[in-house]
Amino acid sequence: MVYIVAELSANHNQSLETAIALVDAAADSGADAIKVQTFKPESLTLNVDHPNFAKLTSGSWAGWKPWDLYQRAAMPYDWHAPLQSASHRHGMEFFSSPFDEDAVDFLESLNVPRYKIASFEINHIPLIRRAADTQKPIIMSTGVASIEDITLAVETCKAAGNHDITLLKCTSQYPAKIEDANLATLSDLARRFDTKIGLSDHTMDNLLPVMSVAMGSCMIEKHLTLSREDGGVDSGFSLEPEEFKSMVTAVRQAQRAMGNVNYQVTEQDQRRKRSLFAKTDIVKGERISPEQLAILRPNLGAEPRLRDQIVGRPADRDYRAGDAIQNDEI
Repeated sequence: MVYIVAELSANHNQSLETAIALVDAAADSGADAIKVQTFKPESLTLNVDHPNFAKLTSGSWAGWKPWDLYQRAAMPYDWHAPLQSASHRHGMEFFSSPFDEDAVDFLESLNVPRYKIASFEINHIPLIRRAADTQKPIIMSTGVASIEDITLAVETCKAAGNHDITLLKCTSQYPAKIEDANLATLSDLARRFDTKIGLSDHTMDNLLPVMSVAMGSCMIEKHLTLSREDGGVDSGFSLEPEEFKSMVTAVRQAQRAMGNVNYQVTEQDQRRKRSLFAKTDIVKGERISPEQLAILRPNLGAEPRLRDQIVGRPADRDYRAGDAIQNDEI
């Protein structure tokens, strides 16, 4: 049976009442689970006056400073328990996408049944390792992932003794276009990585979910909003409850949606991943401590997996908070 997940994302619009109404709507639509996102703004960015963290200039969130965007999108931690209870009353599972290691620890206190790693966190290996260590099922979106990214993420889970892995084909556009779906990648994911497969879909109808089930998907994830007119930061690419229909459109567009196998990562997508940054000012020659480093977006420097190689070494130059650590400085 295909596991259908309603993604709450930021569509709560900072209202617990709205969030609970979304849980009710998901249950009415026949979803098997509610998924939320567990993060604080500091999980993703720095509130600093620095060009690396300036206002976004393109995409759905153009004009937003990352700190302000994530502050608006974040769901308060104390909402998790009542939303979990509301989900369970409907017989639905409740789980989340953690965005840092502390979030995993928090979600463990709620005993969530599984973890989802979001597309842009695919190279946050410390996060994946922490989630995999729980020995609960791991779901990973591959929207901005190269083959190398996916290989390392899967190997990280398996090295932790966790082999219950589902890889989701995802097109990281908001909303996504049918012609960019490249749904043929689904079967290639299953063949290459010997995992379960599914779809995290940002298109505005149900064509791709229907097709992906025919290709072996065991999980479908879609964003849900009560109304796109609510104006939330994610509402513009979310489906309203009644929009899980329209078989005619699905049939007419099926051939276009198949596409080609595609693992190319654009320069823009590369920048959406994580890299190492100075979290505080660091003086040249000072031995770098873990507290002085942060794994953040955008991807402008060294890979997060190199963090442990930097800690304890003297800084090669002066850093100010927000500077990216470069590979040639390690």
